[in-house]
Amino acid sequence: MAVKRLSFNLKQISWYRYYRNLFLKNPNRLLAFKGTIVIGSLVILMMVLGLPFYAVTLGLGALAGALSETEDHPNGRLKSMALKVLSFAISSFSVELLQPYPILLGLGLSLSTIAFILLGGISERFRGVTFGALLIGVYTMIGAPISPNWYLQPILLSLGAFIYGAFSYVILLLKPYSLLNQQLAIGFYALSDYFNEKSKLFPSDGQRDKAIRAKLALLNIQIVEALDTCKEVLNSYGESLKNKQPLQPYLHYFMVLQELHERATSSHERYDLLTTNPANIELIGGIDQLLHELALATKNFAESLLTGSPYEHPKALGWLIGTINGLLKADKSKGTLSLRLLIKNLTQCNETLKHIHENYDQDSLPKLEKDTRSYFKRLKSQLNSKHPRMRHALRLSLSFLIGFAVYQYFGLAKGEWIVLTILFVLQPSFSETRKRLLERTIGTLLGVVIGVLVIRLFSFSGQIVLLVTSAYLFFIWMKRRYSVGVIFITIFVLCAFNIMSDKGVEVMAPRLINTLIGAFISFAVVRFLWPEWQYKKLPGLLSEVVHKNTAYFKAILEEYQNPTTDDLNYRIARREAHRADNALVKVWQNMQLDPQKQQQLNKTAFKLTYLNHALLSYLSALGAHRTQQKTETLQILVFENEILKALDDAFNWLTAQNIKEIEPIENTLRDISDKLLTTNKDITQMQYILLYNIVHVTMQILEQAKLFNLTKTAN
Repeated sequence: MAVKRLSFNLKQISWYRYYRNLFLKNPNRLLAFKGTIVIGSLVILMMVLGLPFYAVTLGLGALAGALSETEDHPNGRLKSMALKVLSFAISSFSVELLQPYPILLGLGLSLSTIAFILLGGISERFRGVTFGALLIGVYTMIGAPISPNWYLQPILLSLGAFIYGAFSYVILLLKPYSLLNQQLAIGFYALSDYFNEKSKLFPSDGQRDKAIRAKLALLNIQIVEALDTCKEVLNSYGESLKNKQPLQPYLHYFMVLQELHERATSSHERYDLLTTNPANIELIGGIDQLLHELALATKNFAESLLTGSPYEHPKALGWLIGTINGLLKADKSKGTLSLRLLIKNLTQCNETLKHIHENYDQDSLPKLEKDTRSYFKRLKSQLNSKHPRMRHALRLSLSFLIGFAVYQYFGLAKGEWIVLTILFVLQPSFSETRKRLLERTIGTLLGVVIGVLVIRLFSFSGQIVLLVTSAYLFFIWMKRRYSVGVIFITIFVLCAFNIMSDKGVEVMAPRLINTLIGAFISFAVVRFLWPEWQYKKLPGLLSEVVHKNTAYFKAILEEYQNPTTDDLNYRIARREAHRADNALVKVWQNMQLDPQKQQQLNKTAFKLTYLNHALLSYLSALGAHRTQQKTETLQILVFENEILKALDDAFNWLTAQNIKEIEPIENTLRDISDKLLTTNKDITQMQYILLYNIVHVTMQILEQAKLFNLTKTAN
């Protein structure tokens, strides 16, 4: 009997591990599982009842509901679900009622698109819902010719979304804080990748540093975006909970993630200079291993958040730190001041992770940044032809109008797919649209070819299984690799039409043609209507970067002078600097997809990417040590006014773009640099080195900024 019980327990453990590894460690699979369960259940149930149209329409409603789901507290999720079902019903009923009047339908589609896009800019909750409403409107257009009654689609599509929302809501109620765990885990996973990439700088050869710095800047985008999402979800929970104490651990983990991010992005000195010293070889190798272990530790903690299993701190970290510090004690000449502080910084990362469940005040709740503007003010801020969201709304509206007119004028079979393609392909910028266009076209083509070949091998029941499987694989690949996701959603649609009317294969040829037409319209509109080439954004973005870096530097100095218990203003300034850096990196990244003629400042953008990330690294190092300083270190503040004035002058020059006025600024920065280089104060030497590097990199950034004027003159 005991043997049987032991066998049963082991089986339970084995199944739990399988479930944990398959779903809990990968939230994307959990989303796919939810969507597939609902879609599969609805399709199978309706097919058993002999109602294929009901099956597919309910499935499409559930699919739209899953694609427009928001990251909210259960109460917020309930509100967004009610808003979603209402907007889906309005959108679908409007299409059905206007179907006999093509001109009114085209105008209504165009005008409602502008309204939905602008409403989506009010908040994250509205953004998902409004996209879903547009999608439901197009789905209604596609299904209208085969719908038995005009009112049937609006009811079924809205009901499908409601059923998915209710199922997802119940799952969330079972683990109400799972969203917080998931978003925090995403941040720690991103930090793990950053640690791993940074380890490649040890040893450093100078030339390789530029490419690694650029890669680090790209990885930094993921961390900052994860932090922003975490903040939004935490604020959502904070607004819904009367007793906020259950949020305390999650707020603590959020603050830890910010602290580790600041330490991870810190640089005390150029790593190629540290590597050139032969005495540092062993220590450099140790730092390489230490960063790998910190990457493993942050990954382990992310997994513990997702699975609920206890976090086990890697034992190798303690051994490595002990060995490295032993080397420093044995021969002090082996470690320059920069190297010792770098090791101290990484040691603090280890201590933070080791005691991550401890060392926090359970009675205090740190404040988080919030958008306190009213919904009206947020909407009003977008009512400007220069606002990116307004421009995107107008582009999408015009594209819909052109696509709908082409489909109606030429009487194209399944012409509604033109509009659907535009909805998915057209993005706010030319480069993003071009990327999505290629992914959508290639994915659709492969999906048609694979689907037509495979569907002939399946029986009717097999096609239902293929439809459900395709839905699952679409959810899995949707965010990971969009082009692969398109392949599976194409197979899903092929099966759906085959199940409804046994015409799945027949509609694929028109769908492919209409996909190409929709892609062409999207490309043409974004190419000629406010194309916003990336190189033209560089001057304004660089001005913003210098402005935000100055504010961050000022916040650091204020913390040195007057340390605060709640450093909200400091955290906001730091995050703003990273957001500006991210915007600069994205411009360089997107520039690769602009036409060759519009890549005039490609090399400059690349240099600015790694230079500004290096500058942020030095600022982060200065900020990371702000709570560990002695009174004597306030001597660094004698340079405060000079550096801040030089940075403000640099911002004003970048804004005015008057090249004749840059020489005094460069001379001022050079004078400050010389003073810092010749200053020798033992206690504050590290701060002086950091200030020197901050000034030196700023000079390099301004040197690159001169090219903006030269390019402008040449044009």
